[in-house]
Amino acid sequence: MNALSLYQLVAFGLLGVGIFGLLARRSLVGMLISVELMLNGAGLAVVAAGQLTPMPDALAQSTTLFVMGLAAAESTLVLAIVYVVRGRFGSASADAVSELKG
Repeated sequence: MNALSLYQLVAFGLLGVGIFGLLARRSLVGMLISVELMLNGAGLAVVAAGQLTPMPDALAQSTTLFVMGLAAAESTLVLAIVYVVRGRFGSASADAVSELKG
């Protein structure tokens, strides 16, 4: 097994743990952490592909920076939503916001 396959396997493992956490957790913050794990797995896969293949390094690094920026923006937005949900419903659980009020 070469190094690229090993990195891709670890990235796939992060993706799997993230998907499991997203489906198993009921807390909105736990779900956010799971999504961050999935994005980190994608970033690891891109960096490994950029370093261990003839692909230009700058392209892989800029793509990874884009993924990291996207993850930071996503986490900021979701944490703001969790803050509002916590204030309005008194809980940050996904069950508390699963019903619509009309």
